[in-house]
Amino acid sequence: MKLTPTLGWRFDSSGRALDVRLLPLLEGIAKHGSLSAAVRHLELSYRAAWGLLRDYEALLGTPLVDFARGHAAALAPAGLRLVQAQRNALTRFDALAQELTVDIGAARLPQRAPQQASLRMVASHDLALAAVRDTLPASTGLALDVAFMGSIAALEAYGAGNADVAGFHVPIAGRRTAHHDAEPFRALLRARRDRIIGFVEREQGLMLARAQARHVRSFRDIAARGLVFVNRQRGSGTRLIIDALLRREGIPAASIRGYATEEFTHAAIAATVASGGADAGFGLRAAAEEYDLGFVPLMREKYHLAVRASALRSPAVVALLAYLQSSAFSSIVQRLPGYRAASPGTVSTVDSL
Repeated sequence: MKLTPTLGWRFDSSGRALDVRLLPLLEGIAKHGSLSAAVRHLELSYRAAWGLLRDYEALLGTPLVDFARGHAAALAPAGLRLVQAQRNALTRFDALAQELTVDIGAARLPQRAPQQASLRMVASHDLALAAVRDTLPASTGLALDVAFMGSIAALEAYGAGNADVAGFHVPIAGRRTAHHDAEPFRALLRARRDRIIGFVEREQGLMLARAQARHVRSFRDIAARGLVFVNRQRGSGTRLIIDALLRREGIPAASIRGYATEEFTHAAIAATVASGGADAGFGLRAAAEEYDLGFVPLMREKYHLAVRASALRSPAVVALLAYLQSSAFSSIVQRLPGYRAASPGTVSTVDSL
């Protein structure tokens, strides 16, 4: 086994080490021009990345990243200096690290724990599903490999055989939504091949700074007041809802400032509004409350999981159904504002959508 030294940074005054996640995050923002794109390439959540930047900007007393409305994120002068210093140091350090590498011999590896049943899941972003993935007890004997993407992309990947389970959400028919809003999802499922697992019901609406929320009740108000909007990406279930609501209110997309600006998760939308990068967004009540934003409810929806009928008796799916019917899952849902359980773990046909 070999040990190799690594490069690190400390503050002269306190000896405090620089968080090892900061420089890769700044490099990612410089490369991709977006905080959400940068975190997708790192083992870091959007919320953690935002907090990391906020903490170090407060500590250093200067901005590290410029988030200008309508423009790509870019490094501020201090952020550029940090990234350039890292690059310069690595150029000199790499050769020295090779010289200092030490071989301490073979190490005895611990025995592996018994392998868990695994499910490959592709899913529209959801806070309850993310919590299940992150807190699923080992005692369930189940491991979830979850990749978040838009609802349409998730169902397409599932239909192509690239995943065991797909997560997607469908509006509940009401004053602002219609029964046929489920058609894009039904078209990607097969009545004989697929089954639907109940998961959660959740509330979506407009996210705004609390001062703005007093004056905005609809997309018409956003257009009339010239507010800057941050949109969800094309192909996501939420983007389909946004476009449907605009059509029903008779509002051209071109009249919404920022309509072409996209983010990939509910948390990213909320963080963009909270940071002043936009005046308004659309997403989950739970995400709005997490970032202390005002919220205007516009619709409720059901989040479903699609699975093949032939897999219902597999150990992994049996374990998933049992967990969704447990008190542990119920506790997760109860902690999320705007959420409630919707027959979790029960199985129905595609025709039930």
